[in-house]
Amino acid sequence: MNNPKSEIRNPKLLWLVRHGESTANVARRKAELENSETIDFIGREMDIPLSEIGVEQSVAAGQWFGAQDEKPTLIFASPYLRTFETARFIAENAKLSGVEIIHDERIREREFGIFDRLTWRGSVEKYPDECRKREETGKFYYRPPGGESWCDVALRVRNFWRDLYLNHSDERILIVTHEVVVRVFRYVVERMTETEILAIDKASDVQNGAVTSYHLDAETSKLLLKLDNFVP
Repeated sequence: MNNPKSEIRNPKLLWLVRHGESTANVARRKAELENSETIDFIGREMDIPLSEIGVEQSVAAGQWFGAQDEKPTLIFASPYLRTFETARFIAENAKLSGVEIIHDERIREREFGIFDRLTWRGSVEKYPDECRKREETGKFYYRPPGGESWCDVALRVRNFWRDLYLNHSDERILIVTHEVVVRVFRYVVERMTETEILAIDKASDVQNGAVTSYHLDAETSKLLLKLDNFVP
């Protein structure tokens, strides 16, 4: 008799897409260029929309998905506005009529706590002790007061991932999310170490609108990386 615990089933195809450029991404770059301490944008973090360029990036991603032989059969998106807008533009331009977009708070942006809306300079000026602690602990395990570490994000990603392989093993799944969540998915899916994922993160940023994808290997039943940080 087969042991049910050993029957871990992966989705057939998995795509991870970082949302298109947001107005807060634009505000952050402006603040850093001006050497400001704070990032100036209005409203809640979860209500930040796409910029005009972000819309273009999302449309381009949708057109790319529309040209693929195999397309998503199910879409999960962070409940934040910029990720939902990205998912909607992808679905419309890929002509994924009837494909459901499901919001899931477990794939939301990492919470920055006291560092929210601060540039690197602002963080150092306002919270020097916490910045020293961050340097000593490392970004994977450091948790800012009121916020999350990468490890905290990994815990919710693991919970979400378990639901995928238990309930959606026959699907081709698109996940529209945020930069750190994309990184942490790689850490979880590929069973990396802290050192391995931080080396990847140090090498390059996850670009807005970029695609990371996995395909199911028929012989091993494992998900293998196909695309990494690919911008359509």
